[in-house]
Amino acid sequence: MNKPPHRSIVLSADPASLTREQIRAYFHETSNIYEALFEVLTSDEAYFVKPIPLRHPLIFYYGHTNTFFINKLILAGLISERVNHRFESMFAVGVDEMGWDDVNEAHYQWPTPAEVKAYRAQVREVVNQLITRLPLELPIDWESPWWPILMGIEHERIHLETSSVLIRQHALQYVQSLPAWAPSKAASVAAPENRLVSIPARDIALNKSANYYGWDNEYGHFHTHCTAFEAAQYLTSNAEFLKFVEAGGYQQDIYWQEEGLAWRQYTQAQHPTFWIKQADGWKLRLMTEEVDMPWSWPVEVNYHEAKAFCHWLAAHTGKPVRLPTEAEWYSLYEHAGLSDDNIAHGKQANLFLDHGASSCPVNQFAQGELYDVVGNVWQWTETPIFPFDGFKVHPLYDDFTTPTYDGRHNLIKGGAWISTGNEAIKHSRYAFRRHFFQHAGFRYIVTDTPVEQKDAYYESDKQLSEYAEFHYGDSYFGVPNFSKALSDYALQHLQAKPKRTALDLGCATGRATFELARAFDHVTGIDFSARFIGLAMQVAEQGVLRYTMVNEGDLVSYQERTLSTLGLDQVVDKVEFWQGDACNLKPQFSGYDFILAANLIDRLYSPSQFLSTIHERLNIGGVLMITSPYTWLEEHTPRDEWIGGYKQDGENVTTLDGLKTLLGPHFTLMQTPVEIPFVIRETRHKFQHTLSEVTLWERLR
Repeated sequence: MNKPPHRSIVLSADPASLTREQIRAYFHETSNIYEALFEVLTSDEAYFVKPIPLRHPLIFYYGHTNTFFINKLILAGLISERVNHRFESMFAVGVDEMGWDDVNEAHYQWPTPAEVKAYRAQVREVVNQLITRLPLELPIDWESPWWPILMGIEHERIHLETSSVLIRQHALQYVQSLPAWAPSKAASVAAPENRLVSIPARDIALNKSANYYGWDNEYGHFHTHCTAFEAAQYLTSNAEFLKFVEAGGYQQDIYWQEEGLAWRQYTQAQHPTFWIKQADGWKLRLMTEEVDMPWSWPVEVNYHEAKAFCHWLAAHTGKPVRLPTEAEWYSLYEHAGLSDDNIAHGKQANLFLDHGASSCPVNQFAQGELYDVVGNVWQWTETPIFPFDGFKVHPLYDDFTTPTYDGRHNLIKGGAWISTGNEAIKHSRYAFRRHFFQHAGFRYIVTDTPVEQKDAYYESDKQLSEYAEFHYGDSYFGVPNFSKALSDYALQHLQAKPKRTALDLGCATGRATFELARAFDHVTGIDFSARFIGLAMQVAEQGVLRYTMVNEGDLVSYQERTLSTLGLDQVVDKVEFWQGDACNLKPQFSGYDFILAANLIDRLYSPSQFLSTIHERLNIGGVLMITSPYTWLEEHTPRDEWIGGYKQDGENVTTLDGLKTLLGPHFTLMQTPVEIPFVIRETRHKFQHTLSEVTLWERLR
């Protein structure tokens, strides 16, 4: 199958549709176009002068993509020897995720462009030889040894685009126009008047197939209902944005969100970055030249500028104008009748460098009723990137997406004129800091539907993460999940008891609360730690918990746990969580049929106070379950408050003795104490194994 240049190759189990030579051609085509991009630089100096202070000079990006290949192939065990140790350290890590006022002044002893070019040739041969000798077994998936090869290819195609943006921000003296990078030759036309197109309601369901290579954030499951809205027929043109500029939009704080206002004040922006105001009118900076302003081309701005324009337009039209969400962009895509196949095999979009190295008029590429749903420029969305259900991190590139799950990186959709490979497919999900520039513009929509923000945060606090894994994570060394084991044990002994309400005291991150709700009508979880309760409430509200686990040192793995996977999604409406002090509970927390105090008493400042009054919270005939490893420490409990673990009059006083003394007036011990083990994972190689003694107490009076 002959694919047009720059299209992502189709991964298939059919040997006739995917060959070794097709992958080889894709690899060399990628390397060729990337090296051709750097030919627009006029001198060696151009490689070392930073186009913007927030990123490395271009020499870094020239070497980075091949270093990436070597580092990932070594990590995958496909090669064992490095090509150049110094380069593969120096070119490994970029600085692309900095704030606009966070300037990196580090100095590097960069090699010459000629040295890097020679290095690139060496790496190209290493990869070429690997493509020659590696057995090709289909289909190619995450586990395939071919995946890191595709990863390196698609990674370089990303940097083809990001490097072109840096070149566009370089001083003109450092760049030159070349035929291969000439802008669009589309005839100059008048900018069209934008109008609104009605987009009907539809369900959006995403479940990326294995037909194309994908980055980790593209996989998983996403389903939502998109309400009807109206969308601008065209991307916002330079001419349409000029109205905002001439209306003083950059001077009026009311149109700018807090973050955007801080950016605008810091940069002193008065108009879009690539606009140049001259005495005889406006010009536009393209990648290697300045041209008279093409008013019919899409404006290229960052998220803050696009959002300010929407606020201005809303104020002047009285309509609820905003940017689309990611889901609403997918609705536009479906409304336009698009697919990866018809885009890849046609030229009805300004993608793949098919139409020159620049944008084209916003009314050149019709896609159904709309124009440029894909292509021309990327489109900012309202959506900070978030993981789909079932998101997993690829072990060879665990920091591709996870650092952007911070609420500060918004998704861009649709691709630009230079987007190739994975960037140009429907399911691609790239996100940038809102102040960045990335050949991106926007389409506005009109809707009353509020923007739903998906939580994407990965808990990284060590204690919280350990407890999240302890409650919701894997079992280790054959030891069952402790919270579930406690619930199961309790329910075995409560078969003849009422199961209306239960209290989980010291619930931590809440797993036992959910487990008890399988049998009880309502369960309340209480913990002294607001941080633990916050995590438990997050699980209840969102059904998902994401956290990092320390492997060793600064190395972590990323985990996602869901209530549905644990079979607990049906009990969410039966639980509630509160912050509270077990020794001083509010009166409302009473009338329970069952109270669980798991690993609690040896962490209280006054366990005797708790034990002497807990009967007031429990119905007659109700059951109190206490579990504890009896680890008495003065950092938690003053020594004179210990109820066991000491000698009195020369005799041992155990915690069980203390429990009998304090609970005896109101409770009877139902059975002989048992020990239930638990394991807490601290790092990949360090675990804490503990036995917790379990006692059941029935309230008699």
